[in-house]
Amino acid sequence: MCGIIGLIGLQDAAPLVLEGLKRLEYRGYDSAGIATLIDGKIQRRRAEGKLASLSRRLEVEPLGGKVGIGHTRWATHGAPVERNAHPIATDRCAVVHNGIIENYAALKSELTGAGYRFQSDTDTEAVAVLLTFFLDNGATPEQAVAQTLRRLHGAFALAILFTDHPDILICARRGSPLALGYGDGEMYVGSDALALAPLTQRICYLEEGDWAVLRRSGAEIFDLDDKPVTRTIKLTALSGAAIGKGDYRHFMLKEIFEQPAVLGDTLNALVDPATRKICLPPLPFDLAQFDHVTIVACGTSYHSAMIAKYWIEQLARLPVEVDIASEFRYRVVEMAPKGLALFISQSGETADTLAALRHAKVLGQKIVSLVNQPESSMARESDAVLNTLCGPEIGVASTKAFTAQLAVLACFVLALAHRRGRLSDDDVATLATALAETPSLISQVLGDASLLATLARHLVETRDVLYLGRGTAYPLALEGALKLKELSYIHAEGYAAGEMKHGPIALIDEHMPVIVVAPPSALFEKTISNTQEVMARGGQVILLSDAEGVNSLGDKPMASFVLPSCDPFVAPILYAVPLQLLAYHVAVLKGTDVDQPRNLAKSVTVE
Repeated sequence: MCGIIGLIGLQDAAPLVLEGLKRLEYRGYDSAGIATLIDGKIQRRRAEGKLASLSRRLEVEPLGGKVGIGHTRWATHGAPVERNAHPIATDRCAVVHNGIIENYAALKSELTGAGYRFQSDTDTEAVAVLLTFFLDNGATPEQAVAQTLRRLHGAFALAILFTDHPDILICARRGSPLALGYGDGEMYVGSDALALAPLTQRICYLEEGDWAVLRRSGAEIFDLDDKPVTRTIKLTALSGAAIGKGDYRHFMLKEIFEQPAVLGDTLNALVDPATRKICLPPLPFDLAQFDHVTIVACGTSYHSAMIAKYWIEQLARLPVEVDIASEFRYRVVEMAPKGLALFISQSGETADTLAALRHAKVLGQKIVSLVNQPESSMARESDAVLNTLCGPEIGVASTKAFTAQLAVLACFVLALAHRRGRLSDDDVATLATALAETPSLISQVLGDASLLATLARHLVETRDVLYLGRGTAYPLALEGALKLKELSYIHAEGYAAGEMKHGPIALIDEHMPVIVVAPPSALFEKTISNTQEVMARGGQVILLSDAEGVNSLGDKPMASFVLPSCDPFVAPILYAVPLQLLAYHVAVLKGTDVDQPRNLAKSVTVE
């Protein structure tokens, strides 16, 4: 995840911004930069690579100015070169940005037609140029921001300074977190409070859709409808553990709400926004050479592997075997001579998965690892590495790492299917567009999170819960059951819905909650038929579907949760979120340790 920090105050801004960026290094980045205002002009220092490079440049070319913004960036739209490093600037404003501007290409075309020129390859520049357009047409900075935000599609966090207005700094959030810090005659903004810890203990968290005008005397905050609002200012300790949760009760909840930003960062790194082509990192082999794929993982990562199996077999028409890492080595089976082996692990250090990787390597497989830690053992020992850009995931029960894995796997599958001639350029563009829309769709689901807290009350006193799904929703049913087991210690099982009549339907009675995951797909009608069988036997159904799916059953289920309509290809990413929230709220009601469930560890480094 990218990092943002900004301040307006009484001291030189650049040194304080640099220190704040250092506290955001854990998020990962490949370039960094700072912009300040000096005598009504924007001055920038940017550098590729780590913050040490930016620090050296500032030693040679120091920056003055009492208002400034800074950014650590993962290369997404455009290579990690200086012209694409943030802050992105015009002659009227400078912008730092986390997230994704989904309609960047359309905005760029419109603004280019109006005579404006673009200097970088970033989606962020569309924001800076659109702001400039409104400023050039007589808008105040506040008016320009309000008008610009109404034009932007996607999930993002922004911090903006203006050449003619050294007394303000404006920031905004939609699907990507921002914290405000209150000092004495100074104001600060950061991606999280950890970046602001040395500067102030007085913290306020912007809510979804908020934007704020920062002055040295304080902040004026507006909601999504541009109406002034008040947000609570809290005193926070300087402990990294306490600050890292921000305004959230648990790390897990924070990480669930980070998913729009995480997915935006991850997808931006893999999807060209202008052409909707998939841009995987360089691979030392041709994807067309393989005639078999083996995917190995544990736990939640195993469920992402199962979803990838459906995708690969349906889109690339390539046979796939999925195995649990702890079982893989002991089946003593030969592997295909032209085989690709894909290993999935958040930490990249999971002992079972690492041992399986080494075994497959001995058997002559080409090795790809999908990890969140690019310096991990699995990454170092692989032929190629696919990264999820999650930043640290503190909660033991994986949330943002799971959906980021799915996003990367989806891009990998599109590239594989295209290279094998199974998908055309237009096919890939259509599915890549659906992927690019998922961050904003997830933001909509998160906006209805309180409804899932209400649904959780139906589960808190139960001893057993069944989860049902078909197609890619079957692994989601397994994942939903796993989350509930991990967090609340309620016995839960996931089943392929068509298997109910082969045994598990014997468990159904009026005391059995059954959660049905039914996204739009070719299997939707069959899933609803299976659901009717459950309800006919008294099962207490909670249905997860879009509006059309929910309407098809009317008021027959015990409860329903409506998700936004989406392409069936991306449904596993979207439908994972309510399953996470439902398990979270049940655990909170039961009073269990949400972030550190009993007997579990974040990274299992013993076999």
